[in-house]
Amino acid sequence: MKRNLFYMGAVLLLSVSCSSTNSSTKEETNNDRENEVNVSIKDISGQWYLENIVFNDSVNVRPSEEVPGSRQYLTFNLDSTYYIMTNCNAMSGAFTLHGDSITFSDGAMTELACDNMATEDALRKIIPHISVIDVENDSVMRLNSSVPSEYIVLLKAKEIK
Repeated sequence: MKRNLFYMGAVLLLSVSCSSTNSSTKEETNNDRENEVNVSIKDISGQWYLENIVFNDSVNVRPSEEVPGSRQYLTFNLDSTYYIMTNCNAMSGAFTLHGDSITFSDGAMTELACDNMATEDALRKIIPHISVIDVENDSVMRLNSSVPSEYIVLLKAKEIK
């Protein structure tokens, strides 16, 4: 009899502690959702010039310096597709946006041989690791990599009227 009471008490204690944990986990999840930064496709749609591709404090690629006079850009479309035009080749594919998280799917790329392919080489290396998006003042976007210190800086292209 004492043994049964012991087991019943243990089960009751375990049951109470589990429901307490579940409710606190639900509260934390709800708080995380409230604090989540939401970036919409409308916020990022349009053309963005590639300003800087940074790998660390001493290694970066500035497309406008690599090939002066060539506008290299990334376009986000409302149908969740992207298009990148460098000085030589183009890349395209789909992206997924959730909160401030972004994922680029594998896409297609032209493969012309050019004199300067620094931008394309950098993009091929960093795009698969891009995971967080930050838009400031609707004019500057930073695509952060899951690798610390790697990111891409984009400037919103001016709309021609």
